Amino acid sequence: MKWDVIEARVIEPGCFQVKFADGLEGTVRFAPSAYRGVFAKLRDPLEFNKLYVNDYFVTWPGELDLAPDTMHEKIKEKGEWLIQ
Repeated sequence: MKWDVIEARVIEPGCFQVKFADGLEGTVRFAPSAYRGVFAKLRDPLEFNKLYVNDYFVTWPGELDLAPDTMHEKIKEKGEWLIQ
C-alpha cells in the first residue's frame, strides 16, 4: 500500500524521518504532551532511539507503533506530523 513505511530513522530525540512505499517522505515529531500512557517511556532518548520498521509500521520495543495511514495523511498535507 502507498502508506507502507519502508524506512525510518531518528533525527533527534522525539523526532524521526520516515519514507513511504509511494516515495513520500516527511518528519514526525512528538510534542511534550504526546509522552503519556504507553508512549511515556519514549520520553527517554535511549528508548526513543530504539525505533525500527516492522511489517511497514514504525515501531518500538513493547509493541508500540504508529498508524502508518494517519502518518502518511498528515505528512502529505503538511510535510510533518506533530503528535500531540
